[in-house]
Amino acid sequence: MSQSTHSAPPQLENIKRTTLSFYRYVKVADPAEFRNRLYTAFLQFGCLGRIYVAYEGINAQMNVPTDVWSEFDTWLQAQPELTGVPYKIAVEEGEVPAFKKLHVRVRSKIVADGLNDASFDVTDTGAYLTAAEMNALVEDPEAVVVDMRNAYESEIGHFTGAITPDVDTFREELAVAPTLLAPYKHKMVGLYCTGGIRCEKASAWLKHHGFENVRHLKGGIIDYAHQVKEQGLPNYFQGKNFVFDGRLGERIGDEVIAHCHLCRTEKSDTHYHCKNQICHVLFLGCPGCMKAYNGYCCRLCSLMDRLPERLKKVIARYYNRFFRPAQFKKAPLRALS
Repeated sequence: MSQSTHSAPPQLENIKRTTLSFYRYVKVADPAEFRNRLYTAFLQFGCLGRIYVAYEGINAQMNVPTDVWSEFDTWLQAQPELTGVPYKIAVEEGEVPAFKKLHVRVRSKIVADGLNDASFDVTDTGAYLTAAEMNALVEDPEAVVVDMRNAYESEIGHFTGAITPDVDTFREELAVAPTLLAPYKHKMVGLYCTGGIRCEKASAWLKHHGFENVRHLKGGIIDYAHQVKEQGLPNYFQGKNFVFDGRLGERIGDEVIAHCHLCRTEKSDTHYHCKNQICHVLFLGCPGCMKAYNGYCCRLCSLMDRLPERLKKVIARYYNRFFRPAQFKKAPLRALS
């Protein structure tokens, strides 16, 4: 079973692209065959992105050359597993290409959630929420809105008044959610995430734990942004929506609600990777600190990156073996409005 990747050829690097995501929980009889069928077609269309398939379905974040969108859409919708699947089109493309390669991979699950799906009814999900209904929940003092994303995502953007758990993974959030949200077990609970896939599973998980009225935002933050614009609704999402591609975020609300992880004082919701490849941690930086630290997350990384390559390789092996490399530079928790 091939798990190969494909880089964009030079003639495709500067063409206009449409960034999108989609997912579907659907029984896939042969994930390897499904993966190869997708990879072959996407390669021919010139698509780039990251697509995971499993026995339980598909989770895709990708972009498509805009001039072949119609052909791509026709082919995709003709696949038995994907007929009628809705797309979440990116709110903004950004200056940095969203993806540089095509990855289509078979996984045990399309989202790493740590759950035993046989232990509860994964199909007993909560009802969908439209953007207008989500706004009504935000305005309702008796309802609770919960961010089902990671803390580094909610740090740069979240719904007004939302509960934003201090977790680094979806697996961790599902583990703590029933206890964390226990005081709201008999209230209306509205869940949201980037494109809807995490809250769909989370809604079934909470219902399994006795939550009486759980609903989730259809299409996630991405669709919410399109709906409020098209329908002239108030936008209750503050700041940026974190995305897992080269853009690292798309602007939803005008506010900048996060702070630089280096000086801790200036506001910033722009992510950078530390230039020291041993570290490569993702952090928020303001213009002043990015200039002062020259793209590094700290002075130590700046010094380490000046070491001879042979010595850096030794340090990297030691670091990866004995320490769990951090993915995100965490700032002290601040009150989220």
